[in-house]
Parts: sequence; structure tokens; C-alpha cells
Amino acid sequence: MILPPPDLQIPITTIGRRLIDFSGKRKLEFDDITLDFYNEFKEYLIDTKNFSMNTVGKYIKTIKVFMNEATERGLNKKMDFKSKKFKVDNEESETIYLTESELKKMYDLDLSENTRLERVRDLFIVGCYTGLRFSDFSQIAPENIKNGDFHIRTQKTDEPVIIPIHDMVSEIMEKYKDLNDNSLPPSLSNQKMNEYLKEIGKMAGLLERIKITRNKGAQRVTEIYYKYELLTTHTARRSFATNLYLREYPTIGIMQITGHRTERAFMKYIKVTQQQNAAKLRAFWNGKKQNLKKVG
Repeated sequence: MILPPPDLQIPITTIGRRLIDFSGKRKLEFDDITLDFYNEFKEYLIDTKNFSMNTVGKYIKTIKVFMNEATERGLNKKMDFKSKKFKVDNEESETIYLTESELKKMYDLDLSENTRLERVRDLFIVGCYTGLRFSDFSQIAPENIKNGDFHIRTQKTDEPVIIPIHDMVSEIMEKYKDLNDNSLPPSLSNQKMNEYLKEIGKMAGLLERIKITRNKGAQRVTEIYYKYELLTTHTARRSFATNLYLREYPTIGIMQITGHRTERAFMKYIKVTQQQNAAKLRAFWNGKKQNLKKVG
């Protein structure tokens, strides 16, 4: 049996059903994955299924992963998928982060009567003050905790990072120290966490209206969401990076934890508005003036 390759963007059962639907139940062979297939499959995903550009990109990326795996195993000789024209399209996602005051609102919620939401909130806060991906902050082991720091080797990049334990995280660990070996709340699935986070965000009053414009099918669509509706576990990591950046923490230091290879990639990742950037510049100039006065 051929096992599916790792790092699939779309589950194997999902893309299997989609390909069967697209091909009219005709069995697709590796030789069928041509540039013509690419163009027709994209057209089907956009015009028939009305998928967003990023969803279409995930399907194409998964197919490329399969084709690479098949080629390495000597099962495929058709190399159209290597062409620059067989590309993974995507558009920058309109994502959010939570300010430190918003995180405080979540943290101050009294959820003692609802342990399900309480442990999701607490684990999310751990993510917000470690900058780790869900796959890492949900699986911190006792041996990862040393001398007031988290010592983690991240799953995605296999890079070691050391992160000081934030005071808020320390308070959470004190709460769970007699319940779990790692003194942290037990994890739920990513899907359940995302579902419950929206409930918590609504309770915390995260009611800012967020406008999102994206390609959906063949149309450019604008939709309005409440901020809490956009909360996911990944919001934690983005909040960590953005809040530290706004606090003037050195970018290179944040990148060492988030794993971004270039400053360009990092700047696309954080969520800083033009107003916030202008405020940072104003503060920088004012600081320069104060320093010059002291020297004078």
C-alpha cells in the first residue's frame, strides 16, 4: 500500500473525493497530471466549487506533494507539475491579532464555572506569550520546562528555542500544577479549540468589526466579521509577534522564536496598521529629540 506523503495541505480523503467529482469517476493516472489538467482543475475549483484563491492553492499544493512523492518512488515520469506554470496561487490572508489589553480581557474572564472554556482560554494565553504554533504549545512536556524557561524543539522547523515563562503563563501554571505533570491545561483538538475560542472572544467583548475582501470563486467578495469570529489558535502566535514588535523588541529576537527566515516574511506576518506604524515613527522621532536635548 502506498502511504500518503507528509505535510498535506488538504486531507487525502477530501482531495480524493474532489478529484473523483472533477474527473467524472474516471480513474486518474500520474500521466494525467498535465498543465491542461492543472488549468481545468483550477477552473473547476473556482467556477464550480466557488472556492477561495487560498483554498485552490492548498489543493494544488497537495497534488504537487503527491507528485513529488510518486516521482521519488519511481512511480511517475510526467513532470508537468514541476513547471512554473503549475503554480500554487494564494493571496495574503486578512488575519487578526489581539492587543495586550484584549488578551487581558480574556484572561480576566471568570470561567471557573465552565472548565471546558477555562482550559481553552488558559492554553490560548500560553500560546500568546510563547509564540509557539499550536502543535508545539499544546504538547509542552515537563522536561521542556527548565529554570523558568520553556526549552522547545519546534515540530515544523526542528529548531531549538528558549522562551522565558511570562508572568501570566506562570500564574496559569500555578493553577494546574497539581492537576497535570507539565502544570499546563490539557489540550483539545485544534478544531475544538478554534470553536471554543470564538465563544470566549464573544464573552470578552471582542466586537470590533473587521472587513475582509478576498477572491471567492470568480468574484471579489467583501464580508464583515466581528473580531471574535476570526479567532483561531494561530491568532496566539500572531499576537505574540505583533505585540512584541509594537513594544520595540528587536525584530531579529522575535524571528528567532517564530522561525521566520527573512525580515520581509516576518513583516508580512505581523499585523501592524498604518496608524500603528506612524505612531512608532513618531515615538522614535520624539525619543531622538529628547536624547538630543539631554546631550545639549
